[in-house]
Amino acid sequence: MPDNACLGGQPFDPSDPPMFRPLELFIGLRYTRAKRRNQFISFISAISIVCITISVMALITVMSVMNGFDDQLRSRILGAISDATVSGLPGESVQDWQRAVQVVGANPHVKGAAPYVEAQAMLLARRPGPALIRGIEASEEPKVSDLGKHMVEGRLDELTPHSWNIVLGRELAMTLGVSVGDKVIMVVPQFRGTPFGSVPKQRGFRVSGIFEMGMQEFDSGLALINMSDAEALNGLSGPTGIRLKLDDIYNARPVARELADSLGQFYRVETWIESHANFFSAISMEKKVMGIILSLIVLVAVINLISMLMMLVTDKQADIAILRTLGATPRSIMGMFMVQGLLVGIVGIGFGVGLGSLLSWKLPVIVKWIEHVTGVTFLSPDIYYISELPSKLQATDVGWVALVTFAFSLLATLYPAWRASRTQPAQALRYE
Repeated sequence: MPDNACLGGQPFDPSDPPMFRPLELFIGLRYTRAKRRNQFISFISAISIVCITISVMALITVMSVMNGFDDQLRSRILGAISDATVSGLPGESVQDWQRAVQVVGANPHVKGAAPYVEAQAMLLARRPGPALIRGIEASEEPKVSDLGKHMVEGRLDELTPHSWNIVLGRELAMTLGVSVGDKVIMVVPQFRGTPFGSVPKQRGFRVSGIFEMGMQEFDSGLALINMSDAEALNGLSGPTGIRLKLDDIYNARPVARELADSLGQFYRVETWIESHANFFSAISMEKKVMGIILSLIVLVAVINLISMLMMLVTDKQADIAILRTLGATPRSIMGMFMVQGLLVGIVGIGFGVGLGSLLSWKLPVIVKWIEHVTGVTFLSPDIYYISELPSKLQATDVGWVALVTFAFSLLATLYPAWRASRTQPAQALRYE
């Protein structure tokens, strides 16, 4: 080997700066910059970077979309239900509900409280339909829900005492065949005596508004009336529960335990987690499964890195042997090839995080542009309740993706580097 030759196929230049850097880092970077020989290895390195970039970008984008759907569903569901509810015995009014409102209002995590009456009923118009009837105080409802923001026709504040007005979900109104201004008959499971026997109570209501939450559970089965009208119709002397708005929905369970201890045993505190546990558990499980599948794709991309390093180790057998004869330790040899592999992984992660974050940020705009150009609607509002592809980029997800991919890249360098450190100088230089 000529004296002026240097590792990596580049001539030694006396004007080069002194190798004050660690030897492993210096040689690993020189291998990376070497371009004269073995263009195929450089091509494999580029392919490894591209594979890692695409895998990281896809993982970040899919997780952002899953976060977006999760956030949309939570906001729509929690816009109609409350973060937590305080109730008494089933079918009965809450005991001393004014005191209960004062107790829950004193908790620093409770941002709003409003009483309500809830009961099942049958609505009769052009066509019959069952509904969940919720009696509310229109002035208090904005403290605990967003129903007022989803009014399609009419206003929520028309639900005044003894007005006998009703606000229907949009699909429920279509099922009944009514619109604003029409009359509906409400039949409740409360019976009254007549000369002809016991008959269920019924009362006529005027449709004063229609709302649309974008969730079938509420749009097709929820009707709102004034709370005092609901009490009179169901023979109650007070609300059946108190709806609460919390400062942090993910802290609902600990707050519920605090409220239960403060209120006593005659009250039941339930959170949105219990009322829709199966629904949100399914979303969480789907997100985890998608993360595992895409992580396996990242792992497959990292396997290309192992192949590249093994080819590099085979190509540099003579260089490794010379370094060993000059006194390089097996640990130093391992460090040289680990630097090479980690550099490829870090570059791929960097590009993947950058492109994935940008794509997640602009994904709704990109999808709209594709729909405009192709004329194809991906999420038709006639079929899907969420008609726009949502995306919510979270820094924690990006951090975990980068960390896991870096760990995979680090593990991928260990075996090739170990094989390089086991090179025997005599055998490697036998045919040189």
